[in-house]
Amino acid sequence: MQPRDLAPITLITLGIALAGCSGLAPVARPALAQPAPTATAPPPTATATVTLTSTPSPTPTPHPLSIEFLRESNFPGSVITIEEVLSSGANYHRYLASYWSEGLRIYALLTVPFGEPPATGWPAIIFNHGFIPPDEYRTTERYVAYVDGFARNGYIVFRSDYRGHGDSDGLAQGGYGSPDYTVDVLNALAAIRNFELADSARVGMWGHSMGGYITLRAMVASDDIKAGVIWAGVVASYPDLLERWRRSTSGPGTPTPTPRGWRGTLVETYGSPQENPQFWQSISANAFLEDLSGPVQLHHGTADTSVPFEFSTLLSGQIQAVGGTVEYYEYPGDNHNLSNYFSLAMQRSVEFFDRYVKGS
Repeated sequence: MQPRDLAPITLITLGIALAGCSGLAPVARPALAQPAPTATAPPPTATATVTLTSTPSPTPTPHPLSIEFLRESNFPGSVITIEEVLSSGANYHRYLASYWSEGLRIYALLTVPFGEPPATGWPAIIFNHGFIPPDEYRTTERYVAYVDGFARNGYIVFRSDYRGHGDSDGLAQGGYGSPDYTVDVLNALAAIRNFELADSARVGMWGHSMGGYITLRAMVASDDIKAGVIWAGVVASYPDLLERWRRSTSGPGTPTPTPRGWRGTLVETYGSPQENPQFWQSISANAFLEDLSGPVQLHHGTADTSVPFEFSTLLSGQIQAVGGTVEYYEYPGDNHNLSNYFSLAMQRSVEFFDRYVKGS
């Protein structure tokens, strides 16, 4: 199989010489000198964009948290810039990369399998991490084993830092009261679909905790996600988040809700779900499950003290009710990170992506 002809954009000045080699060797190639970041203005947008499901707008200005807002917004993505070459994984290269989202430079961890890509490019997974205090977040820390599980199985993995995390521009305003992180992920989706070593038609999405919330929203807003896998996801409707999510202690994956925060602000502004059901439905991905872009696989531990496992149980039933394809796995006595059943959950996740993304 002949290597693909790579256009000379910043991204592929990686110096990835595919012909005649069993793996990439970025560190030894001068063409991989780190490009100097230019934060003054975003680069020209790439040609492919995220294809959004279009629905008529009942109001002139949909709320920024609404699914309609996501569907009506433009997510052009951008060229991906390699900022730093990192140490390689078992059979894949690792890079600190960046892309653009709403004029902000967003950093990300990028992995690329060794060797020559398939004729259409490598399948890819957009990886959505859970809540980590922004001032503690580091691109190369946390979720190392999770990223490795997909990267070593022949997938490009693209893990966005989200705005305000690590070295990313912008403010970290949280995942539930602002659309910002979902917007950053949809722009990451468009960017990876333009990555010259990726197959734009074979992209899946994985999310943990808050990242599961983002994954579900992205899958009802965009048609370009072939399948989604969610671990311990915050995947309930907003009314259920208000009424069923009460945490007394903090834990990994999601922030501790406070009486004020996004909950108090939304209730104060729009009324309770009983007083204004139309608004709360408009911002809940669960009300749009008929539009899911592909099959969904759910994993949750029954001893999760950060996110109730009932959220995944409810979502599984809701997807089945609208005729969608869903697999749901419960792990008895396991925690928010599925520490006890990690290997089994990862095996099931890889097999799911192999079936619905790699094999599609």
